[in-house]
Amino acid sequence: MIQLKLELDRVAELIRKEKAKRVCIQLADGLKPKAKEIVDFLKEKTGATVFVWYGSCYGACDVPKIDEHFDLLVQFGHRELKKND
Repeated sequence: MIQLKLELDRVAELIRKEKAKRVCIQLADGLKPKAKEIVDFLKEKTGATVFVWYGSCYGACDVPKIDEHFDLLVQFGHRELKKND
């Protein structure tokens, strides 16, 4: 299992806490080769259906329009946005 400081256990806990059934994950391009491994882990730990956003990804400000299609969006590989950013 990959341990690239992705905090997958923390993400799985968030999915369970939010009771999310359909989760979209957005990965920085360098993480996309690990998408299947990430999806498999999150599915196993949560039972949620996990989708990967393969559209453009130019940083944390590039949020896909997921609207009513997903319960939760999780972005990986971006610097955390602070209130002052």
